[in-house]
Amino acid sequence: MKILRVGSRESNLAVAQAREVIAAVAAAHPDITLELVTMKTSGDRILDQPLEAIGGKGLFVKELDDALANGRVDICVHSCKDMPVPDNAALPVVAISKREDPADVLVLPSGRSEPDFSRPLGTSSPRRRAQLPSLFSGWQCESVRGNIQTRLRKLDAGEFGGLVLAAAGLNRLGLTERISKMFSLAEMVPAAGQGALAIQGRAGEDYSWLDAVNDQDTHDAVLAERAFIEKLGGGCSAPAAAYGTVDGDSLSLTAFCVLPDGGCRRGTRTGSRTVAKEIGALLADEMHA
Repeated sequence: MKILRVGSRESNLAVAQAREVIAAVAAAHPDITLELVTMKTSGDRILDQPLEAIGGKGLFVKELDDALANGRVDICVHSCKDMPVPDNAALPVVAISKREDPADVLVLPSGRSEPDFSRPLGTSSPRRRAQLPSLFSGWQCESVRGNIQTRLRKLDAGEFGGLVLAAAGLNRLGLTERISKMFSLAEMVPAAGQGALAIQGRAGEDYSWLDAVNDQDTHDAVLAERAFIEKLGGGCSAPAAAYGTVDGDSLSLTAFCVLPDGGCRRGTRTGSRTVAKEIGALLADEMHA
């Protein structure tokens, strides 16, 4: 029996995501046993400052990267949208899961059916903040950090009039009933990789046993999304978003970004899925032309 260790952040959502991967591998490869190893990352510990001010997305993967590089774990499971760009060549993404619902959603305080505009709208995402004014003109946004349960407790305690969260996280935690409104793609473009899981490994090793996890349609869409963000030089602090869909051999990418002059722009580009990265990079060039 082959025993492999799976690294994950210790939040309930991260553990649920890791267990999703473990279950898929176990069903396809009963000769492999996967053991979960959890740890708290710097991004989980530092909650009193905006993420972009303390190092961006890399703070959610640093400790896991170290454990993977040192052989303490064999793979790591991440929310794909938390992965920095560009990829780490020594610790590449070796599989991307079938995407959960990629939409952003509005969550209202328990028992309410209408937003409370007298209290702030909670979101720590520059991407969401840049797109929200066209949906809720004048609703003040304030940063909210912490895991989903912590954010919901703050919401229900009256600190916020609403939260903007990812549908995927709520669905994976069995909290779908908390969703008050789903934002369409026309209303809010999701973060690159939102809803998908990225499985990270070590360069040069055989990860063919992750065949039960990798979804090629999602993989190609995410390649285009991350190429768009990378071409912009974007990380967590860059107000940019990208969402790709695959239909047969065709890939369509819709993106959003804030321009240097403060204006906002949306764009779409379609092409062959075989050149997914090029689609993302070309769309970034077009939108900044």
